[in-house]
Amino acid sequence: MSADLREVIRKYALQNAALYGGKANPKAVMGKVLAELPALRSRAKEVAATADEVCREIASLPVDEVRSLAEASDPDLFKKTKTERKHELPELPGAVEGKVVMRVAPGPSGPLHLGHTRVSILNDEYVRRYKGKYIDRIEDTNPDKIDPDAYKMIPEDLKWLGVEVHETVIQSERFELYYDVARQLIDRGKAYICTCEAEAWREMKEKGQACPHREQSPEEGQELLDRMLSHSFGEEEAVLVVKTDLAHPNPAIRDFIGLRIVDSVLHPRTGDRYTVYPMMNFSVAVDDHFLGLTHVIRGKDHLNNTLRQEYIFDYFGWKKPWYHHYGLVQIPDAILKTSTVRQGILRGEYAGWDDVRLGTVRAMAKRGIQAEAIRRYWIDVGMKEVDIEFAWDNLFAFNKQIIDPVASRYFFVWDPQVLEITGTDRIEAHSPIHPDHPERGTRDHVLLPPIRVYLTAEDLAGFKERGTVRLKDLCNLRWEDGRGVYTGNDHNVLREGVKIAHWAPCDGMKGEVHMPDGTVRSGIMERIPCEETDKVVQFERFGFSRIESLSPRVVAYFTQ
Repeated sequence: MSADLREVIRKYALQNAALYGGKANPKAVMGKVLAELPALRSRAKEVAATADEVCREIASLPVDEVRSLAEASDPDLFKKTKTERKHELPELPGAVEGKVVMRVAPGPSGPLHLGHTRVSILNDEYVRRYKGKYIDRIEDTNPDKIDPDAYKMIPEDLKWLGVEVHETVIQSERFELYYDVARQLIDRGKAYICTCEAEAWREMKEKGQACPHREQSPEEGQELLDRMLSHSFGEEEAVLVVKTDLAHPNPAIRDFIGLRIVDSVLHPRTGDRYTVYPMMNFSVAVDDHFLGLTHVIRGKDHLNNTLRQEYIFDYFGWKKPWYHHYGLVQIPDAILKTSTVRQGILRGEYAGWDDVRLGTVRAMAKRGIQAEAIRRYWIDVGMKEVDIEFAWDNLFAFNKQIIDPVASRYFFVWDPQVLEITGTDRIEAHSPIHPDHPERGTRDHVLLPPIRVYLTAEDLAGFKERGTVRLKDLCNLRWEDGRGVYTGNDHNVLREGVKIAHWAPCDGMKGEVHMPDGTVRSGIMERIPCEETDKVVQFERFGFSRIESLSPRVVAYFTQ
């Protein structure tokens, strides 16, 4: 690789790093180089390897030096307006300002997780746009899958996400409404009470055959419903079935159960007051009408449910909401299943619903993932009907856009090893609290004999091997007789290939950073002021972390 070509790569790497927090993206750099010199496409592998190498070199430079070098190569770099893509959701068909009513409908089996945030945020975005009404409907009609704490946790999670709820509805408080609608369906000949064995009824449905109770009179249906409500039947001995089309090509759309009996589990809110429970398709259709829903956004796994629910709307002549079904999302490397998490908490495997190994909203907050970043991510994804895989890198990119401009910088040395420094009787360090905001001041250190600092075991080993090192914002050292010998403070040694290492003062704070995989990095940190509690900081050359507490030791959670 010629020296001239290496300089072209270095130019673009410096510019990319200067615009993105000191670290260049080799792929972006390679794209710029090949755009300028298309003849090199046949040597793409060689260019890529050199770009990787140059980007690693630049990543070791102080951010302020990267910016200076980049500006030297392109004086107008920071004057150029960076055009950001604007992602907006499409208009809602038939939406009228002030008349839009939308909802989120979580089941209270636990707090919200990352998968729930999509529907929560998309609906909120539209309600904001059209100055409408947002309903949080707690769908608690499955009593054996209810965590009583979820009634409190779900609203807290929505509030953290920035979702403004105008009305909260709890389905277990609406049973009398469901019973009234069920009676009306029976009177209209659109529902019946079935006392067949469950498996026999399902087999008839699969074959498109009518249950022997399907043509019962309304009087008989009402009498059987009365018996269901008065506890004359046990579980699976009787159900209310909503009629559809037995000839429908999709067996899932044929007659569906609207009410069932549950008497083996007490409801945490209503106890044993009710034992006849609505099924999801029944209660959702009823509530979507009586709550005035105008638009419903949900995953395409609800396509069959929509078709079932529309039968109820048609039987009463109710106006249907506008439905949109977005594609399913797979979230890799995330523990989301509520039952799995609950069992893990009970076994002591997880510290709680906010354990940072989990994919809950609470875990995201604890890690320092910003609610606004999650919102931007889902707006960016939009209303796509195709299935997608959740891209953590994209979420982290949005998150960094928010935290990087404000996060204070500090040093954190994990697996700390003591290094003695000789050859001087005083060293001063003045590291910026934030390289882009000099008005925020500096982190000042004055080191006096005996001068000792902490380095990571890896950096100390590298110093011993190479014989030289630059301690960031402090000084340059030469390895001699098991010590670091002071050789000045000239930044130009970096151009000569001297590696940079971060450090921590011996009077620093003991602390630990909890990683998303459950491991813990323990070490020494610069003294962190109390106002950083609950904020995200950047531990230089380590990553962003949220400060949980500062006493008796620093406890932080790795963000990204």
